[in-house]
Amino acid sequence: MKKMAPLFMAGVLLLSGGLFANGSATAAASSTGNIEVLLNAKKIQFPDAKPYQDAQGSVMVPIRFVSEALGAEVDWEKVNGQMTVSVQNEQHTVQMTVGQMVAKVDGQDKTYGTKIELKQNRTFVPLRLVSEGLGQPVEWDKIGRWVWIGKREAPTLEELGLKPVDIGPYKKWFEKMPYLLKSPREDITYDKVLIFKITDLPTSLLRDIYSVEPYTDTKTKVTYLKVRSKTTSSAGNLFYLTKKKDIRYRYPVDERTINNGDGTKYCFYPIFSRSDKTLDGIVDQKPLQLEDIEYIGFYGGKQDYIPLMINSWKGI
Repeated sequence: MKKMAPLFMAGVLLLSGGLFANGSATAAASSTGNIEVLLNAKKIQFPDAKPYQDAQGSVMVPIRFVSEALGAEVDWEKVNGQMTVSVQNEQHTVQMTVGQMVAKVDGQDKTYGTKIELKQNRTFVPLRLVSEGLGQPVEWDKIGRWVWIGKREAPTLEELGLKPVDIGPYKKWFEKMPYLLKSPREDITYDKVLIFKITDLPTSLLRDIYSVEPYTDTKTKVTYLKVRSKTTSSAGNLFYLTKKKDIRYRYPVDERTINNGDGTKYCFYPIFSRSDKTLDGIVDQKPLQLEDIEYIGFYGGKQDYIPLMINSWKGI
């Protein structure tokens, strides 16, 4: 495929993508995944018991993992048959009792509208109690079902501790699309790739990429990659490195883009596209499936490597 093809390509994608049926846009904008808690835009890992939302809408978290991530110490004590929990850092102290709604924050009683619970051998408390009690700003992201604590600036892959590697083992994929080895913004020829996982999101590439997930339209049964990014336009273009040792270039289907109203958008990228044959002469014996993709490439950006995300669904 040549670089001069975007307008024609967009038309092909419109034909292959179609429009949302009534109600599909609403379904596509919703998230049913687990609640994630992010501290300074990095996800806190919960090895067993996971955060959940109770009947009152409060996000409940295992106190130990969040408090320790915030640099606080946690102590448990049984007093008069009741389990009490205290969380303390250099500036603040929070004291709670299992089964109660009232906690002491720096000696002052505060009510949080939901009871502290013992569940799965973990003490669950309202996240707002711990984070606000320890002096951290908290925001609930209803689109992604994320809780942001502290800063919201997505880190780069390098800031996550990941490092680029030589492109050699991956170069065979680019033989028929060598232009992808050239930076669209600078006179750079890529000689490195950086491999990352979906668990490394959010991260800052051409845009801040918050999430990537499969989405199948309930009406048309067409499968897309649904990418949430912080943007006023789109998340940029993707390309798939497939098990067939070729590359499939993808534009977002504009008609499916959803503006979430919070500075982020959902963009939809088809898995199968007729443009593979029309523009690139690739003839599939059967339509490309999600499990046929080895890596998902993100085109553009200022980095001096090609970011490739491992396809978490290739074993499905």
